Amino acid sequence: MDEQRKYVRAECSATVELNHPSLAYRELKARDLSDGGMFVILGANIAPPIGTVLKVKIKRYTGVINDEPVAMQVVHHNNGGVGLMFV
Repeated sequence: MDEQRKYVRAECSATVELNHPSLAYRELKARDLSDGGMFVILGANIAPPIGTVLKVKIKRYTGVINDEPVAMQVVHHNNGGVGLMFV
């Protein structure tokens, strides 16, 4: 299968805060990050439906990367997590 990604993924150890009016606040771990989005590990959490736009804050051990939440859309469910795309 050919790789169809526009952006190179980099492994990361960021914590991600996900917010949406119909979902409870969630703080999860990101597995990788690129200029186009990220993959977030869900653990025992239920995946938001594909197409859902979430407000996301990204934190590293050095602190918060983005003070204001950014909009990210759920684009796929796979391997115990969700793929999020910056919108």
